[in-house]
Amino acid sequence: MKGIKLGNKESKYPIIQGGMGVGVSLHKLAGNVSKEGGIGIISTADIGYQEDDFKTNPNEANIRAIGKEIKKAREIAGEDKILGVNVMVALKKYADIVKECVKQKIDLIISGAGIPKDLPEYVKGTETKIAPIVSSLRCCKLIVNHWRKKYNYIPDMIVIEGPEAGGHLGYSQEELEGNNKPTLESITLEVVEYIREVENETQRKIPIICAGGIWDNKDIKKYLNLGASGVQMATRFVTTYECDASNEFKMSYINANEDDIKIIKSPVGMPGRAICNEFIKKVKNEKCKIEKCYDCIKTCNIANTPYCITKALINAVKGNMKEALVFCGSNVGKAKEIISVHELFSELTCGL
Repeated sequence: MKGIKLGNKESKYPIIQGGMGVGVSLHKLAGNVSKEGGIGIISTADIGYQEDDFKTNPNEANIRAIGKEIKKAREIAGEDKILGVNVMVALKKYADIVKECVKQKIDLIISGAGIPKDLPEYVKGTETKIAPIVSSLRCCKLIVNHWRKKYNYIPDMIVIEGPEAGGHLGYSQEELEGNNKPTLESITLEVVEYIREVENETQRKIPIICAGGIWDNKDIKKYLNLGASGVQMATRFVTTYECDASNEFKMSYINANEDDIKIIKSPVGMPGRAICNEFIKKVKNEKCKIEKCYDCIKTCNIANTPYCITKALINAVKGNMKEALVFCGSNVGKAKEIISVHELFSELTCGL
């Protein structure tokens, strides 16, 4: 079994832990995933929520926290391991956050929730590798062609995020709830064929990573057999001792069943997969009072948004589940116990 090679580093296993904000995947989870031989990912979405001045200076708090979290994760993982961050294109301070991650010498930046058109500009002359998240062959071609034409840059990795993923999704509500919902398998086959052509033209290896609804080593084997170099998993890593979220957050996963999982319309205008708890039911019919704007997402309009997504996600990670937005993947109903990251890797890699 091969790991994922990026520059002069290679992971032991072909497993990436997906970035989860706000605060669900910070230094403790990401550092331990990398230590075990995967690739740990720190989410930069409102990463500074624990800083003393977050309410008054959220942007400064977020920038400051990036360095702190990367340093702590490195101390856990070791310098020889691959460590990454997830940065959403939809963030208002996207460029500033990317630049700070590069300044902190992060190994990998994974970027989605929009088209990261100018991402190559920010890593020019550095060792940081970049990977766009795509939801279709069309999206993949758009990014690859744009990067090649404008920057003469080939993606260091491609992450395909299918419709069974958690959080914000790169599909319309109609696609997600209709009879012709795309499948990760079909998208993977199309992207693999296209990327093989790009590899032949450029003589460059581009790892393809599949994400969304991947649960066990059978799923991992399936996507490796379809031509992927690895998988990205998020939901599985929430129910670990090392996950940075509160125990209440983890228990909401363990207590969820299939009927609790819904596609919701996020306050930032995108569909997302979440646990339909009492808070989600409440905000369907009433608007929450928003006392503070955290200047987070470009597409959020404070005048008509039903609730503050930053506040709802912070409530979730801190364990205030009565006022919480809890994003999850489609298989969250399978979560039954909290285990260590080490135990999870032993399970996932058995027989690979």
